[in-house]
Amino acid sequence: MENTYIEIVDTIDINQAYTLLQSPAAGALNLFVGTVRNHAQGKAVMKLVFEAYEPMALNEMRKIAVQAHQKWPLDKLVMLHAIGEKQIGEAVVIVGVASAHRQASFEACQFLINELKKTVPIWKKEYYKDNSMWVNAHP
Repeated sequence: MENTYIEIVDTIDINQAYTLLQSPAAGALNLFVGTVRNHAQGKAVMKLVFEAYEPMALNEMRKIAVQAHQKWPLDKLVMLHAIGEKQIGEAVVIVGVASAHRQASFEACQFLINELKKTVPIWKKEYYKDNSMWVNAHP
């Protein structure tokens, strides 16, 4: 897909995502950045660890991108997800779009992150300060 950048990465580079979305045809550029927060499920979080079955994850991300391009007039699209151990405050996912108008960019960006969370095989382990752990095994 032209003007679409999808990747599983070790580290998220927010500036790179912004640069990839820049376009003279775009009047709106929308980025969603998901980060590691210091709490979940009523517990203090120490870190997260992400794992993925990369070929399937990338394939699912491409399917979502195609759907977004079909629903909205997007000039560019970025989807990045990190794997490995991540600390509090660290960026772990970015979805972003560039479009001529803001409504399409907001709607498409929300669609991308919601669908990514629902369908892409990336698993999260949350490690808590009380030495317990929780695994998100969706989808």
